[in-house]
This record gives sequence, C-alpha cells and structure tokens, in this order.
Amino acid sequence: MIIDTTEVQDINSFSGLESFKEVYGILWILLPILILVLGITISVLAIVWLEREISAGVQQRIGPEYAGPFGMLQALADGTKLLFKENLIPSRGDIRLFSIGPSISVISILISYSVIPFGYNFVLSDFNMGVFLWIAISSIAPIGLLMSGYGSNNKYSFLGGLRAAAQSISYEIPLTLCVLSISLLSNSLSTIDIVDAQSKYGFWGWNLWRQPMGFIVFIISSLAECERLPFDLPEAEEELVAGYQTEYSGIRFGLFYVASYLNLFISSLFVTVLYLGGSNISIPYIFVSEFFEINKTYGVFGTTIDLFITLAKSYFFLFVSIITRWSLPRLRMDQLLNLGWKFLLPISLGNLLLTTSSQLFSL
Repeated sequence: MIIDTTEVQDINSFSGLESFKEVYGILWILLPILILVLGITISVLAIVWLEREISAGVQQRIGPEYAGPFGMLQALADGTKLLFKENLIPSRGDIRLFSIGPSISVISILISYSVIPFGYNFVLSDFNMGVFLWIAISSIAPIGLLMSGYGSNNKYSFLGGLRAAAQSISYEIPLTLCVLSISLLSNSLSTIDIVDAQSKYGFWGWNLWRQPMGFIVFIISSLAECERLPFDLPEAEEELVAGYQTEYSGIRFGLFYVASYLNLFISSLFVTVLYLGGSNISIPYIFVSEFFEINKTYGVFGTTIDLFITLAKSYFFLFVSIITRWSLPRLRMDQLLNLGWKFLLPISLGNLLLTTSSQLFSL
C-alpha cells in the first residue's frame, strides 16, 4: 500500500486548521466575559476610591492621597495586602461551608452583570427574562452569607447570617413587585426591551415619571439588599462584633468586601436601566455623530457615548447612596423589618395593582 505524502500533509494541515478554529472560537467566547470582568473590577476600585473621598469631604478630613496620584491606588494596595495575609480557619468550624460561602456571594452577583445593556445592543446576554434572572441569582447571595455564619461555629456570626437572610427576604419581595410593574409597562422582561420602551419619548419617557412610588421603593429596597447604611444590620459591629464575617481574614474577608461593592454597583445599574432610560438621553447628539461621520447604531463612537451615559447615571446613584450612608443613622432590627413588611410591601403591591389597572384600561 502506497501512501501519498502530499495527502498526509494536507490532512495534517486541515486538522491543524480545524483545531485552530476551535481555539479561536473558545477565545472569542471568553473575550467578552474577560472584558466585562475587567471593567467591573476597575469600576469597583473606582467606587471604593470615590466613597473614601466623598466620606472624607463629608467628615472634613483628609482622604487617601499617598498611594498613587490622588490616592487612586489605595484600594488596589488594600486588595494586595488582603491577598497576602494569612487565611485563618476556625478549628471547630465547618471548613467546606466556611470556604464556599464567600465564593457564592461573589459569583452570584457577577453573573447578574451579564444581562445589563451598557449601550445599544451592547449586552453580554439578552435573555427574555433578564430582570427576573437578576432577582433569582441575587437571591442566592444570602445563602452564602448564611453558610459563612454557620460554618464559622460562632454564635455571633451565625446570628449575623440569620439577620442577613431575614433582611434579604424582607426587601426582596417589594423589589420584585417594583420590577414586575416595570415589566408590565414595557410588555417585556428583557432589559433591552425595557430600555427601548423608555427611548420613545426621550427624557419624559423614563419610568421615573410613570412609576415615582416604585422608584422610591426600589431605591430603598436596593440599599437594604446591599446592606448599606442605614440598613447594615447584619454587620452592626456594636451589636455583633462584625456579623457573619467575624472569623474571616485575608482574601476570604476581601471577597465579602468586594461582594458588597459589586452588589451596590449592579443595583445602581438596574436603577439606570429600569427607571432612568439606560443609555438614552433626552439631548440628541446626532450632530456630534455626523461631525465624526460615525453612525450611532453601528459605530464605536456611539457605543462609547452609550456606555458613558449609562455609567454617568449609575455613578450618580452611587453618589446618592454614599451620601446617604454618612447622613442617616442606623435602624434597629425591628424598625428594619417593619419598614419592609408594613410599609414597602403594601406600597409596592398597590403600585403593581395600579399599573395593572392602567394597562388593562389602555387596551
């Protein structure tokens, strides 16, 4: 049997080309995810720096200024320090629950970023039920906190985990009802469709004007979900030492720290998408687009402008949440639960009924 060497070379080159295409396809799938994770990481570092600068201004003291220009590298330095610190594990705790808890809190929040439209069709995954995917995934984070408190074998940590779970359940329901009202107005559960529905009438088409009560309830519930002051009862240090993270150190403690800011950032993005028109703005910039001879829909310039508008609106909500942290005192646990169950839940339910009635009468 005679084998032609030319045919063998052709087969080898074809198989090599196929393997190269497979590797290229995998890299092409992972590239958007890596870019999104990198952008989220930079945003979290920027939020930490902004919070320190704003809080320093509110308290009339000097903020971070030595690590890098204007102290911009202080958050990176703190993260590096936590990365190299020793990870202590309680001798009588559950090691598996103790280790898995922080990872669940971070991963569940990171997945939620996949449905955020940062611009016109500039989204990682456009699910038909994007907003409820966010609610379903974000509800997994308190499980990680409860696992962390239970795995620490510390009654104060366990009590802090129970508080986190009770707080999340109390404010998850009004949050969901507000999202459902927005979905009824937009006739869709997709985040892109919700943004497009608000773009028809410009500035006056934002859901902020059509759902003012839902907007207020959503902001309060978002702050409670993020455990921000005045709703940081799971970490009330004068009552529970440090809550569910009392026994944590090193990078595991850093994961909880990152998860809190990731949750705050995703909440601000959803406030922008659901109520503030997303990447849409009432001031038309068609003349600017014509000046650069770049089409808004398909050009890089248009996508950059959309991304800038989305982040600008989100950082405005972040500024409000930071100012709220340094302006209002902490609530008691009974006040926290009463606000969620006796006030926000009936208001959000009434808002949903009014929205449903208006939609029915408009048919």
